[in-house]
Amino acid sequence: QVQLVESGGGLVQAGGSLRLSCAASGRTFSTYNMGWFRQAPGKEREFVAAIILSGATTLYADSVKGRFTISRDNAKNMVYLQMNSLEPEDTAVYYCAANRLWNGVRTGSTYAYWGQGTQVTVSS
Repeated sequence: QVQLVESGGGLVQAGGSLRLSCAASGRTFSTYNMGWFRQAPGKEREFVAAIILSGATTLYADSVKGRFTISRDNAKNMVYLQMNSLEPEDTAVYYCAANRLWNGVRTGSTYAYWGQGTQVTVSS
């Protein structure tokens, strides 16, 4: 079992940056691919980024490509989402999640474990 706790959210002006962190418990963290999803009010949850269990491969939604960077530190059981050039449309609750099916990383239903989320608000 993996428990996930996100942190690093907050209020930032458009054009600013935030770094989200996700701390994972358990000794099996390095056997999971990790993903970030977000959900804005009144909208469905959407895929943001994913990183393969080794860290060698990443995947991004088109809406964040070139602005967001996902990374992980398996020694520390941590995954990060560096968010630059933030836009008001990035406002949402951001969730990290763990998955063992790389082919399904864009799909939330393939993730077995989820964090509680952290709020990101970007003002215009």
